[in-house]
Amino acid sequence: MGIEQYHQQLREKKKSAAMTAASELFLTQGYKNTSLQQIAKKADVSTATLFKNFPTKAALLEAIVEDFWQDNVQCDAPPDASIEPAKVLFKIGLDYARRMRSPGMQAFYRLVISEAVDFPDLGDALYDKGKGAVIERLQAYLGKEKVAGRFSGDASAAANQFLAVIAGQVFWPELITKGCGGTDAEMEDVVRDAAELVMVRYFESLK
Repeated sequence: MGIEQYHQQLREKKKSAAMTAASELFLTQGYKNTSLQQIAKKADVSTATLFKNFPTKAALLEAIVEDFWQDNVQCDAPPDASIEPAKVLFKIGLDYARRMRSPGMQAFYRLVISEAVDFPDLGDALYDKGKGAVIERLQAYLGKEKVAGRFSGDASAAANQFLAVIAGQVFWPELITKGCGGTDAEMEDVVRDAAELVMVRYFESLK
């Protein structure tokens, strides 16, 4: 291993330690009550190193959420144009539903909601690094389908409607009370129905 590669691995290790420490502290004592100094101490890194990578707590939260979503390889993979639209929508929707229903993501949503009055920008960070990326992926796919003459309508509106139908049934109820968002099997049914709605509204109309 070269010296540069060693230093790069060390930097990544320290960044990962800082993100892990920040996540634990944010969720246990709140965003407002957590300082960068506390995070540095818990991560066992110098404050200078922490500030260099994450100059603000908001930057840390964004990195944590972005890493959370990027960890899902399936969600990052581009849709296969050879697969019929209903199956592509189901795959994207199911990836989204599973990620949103995970305990980690629900915990961060509760955190952001509880801190929203004092830190309104946290919601933007959570959206941009999470749902926003899925919206962009959907829009790109639907845009290609429109160019191919198979999709009719506004790609942005369709993407938002699709995810809203899913989140409204399997995420938000579960966020309020565990079990209210249905079982995993029921979640798949919701995603399948949402895909069917998009197909009827935006694809079937072309026939």
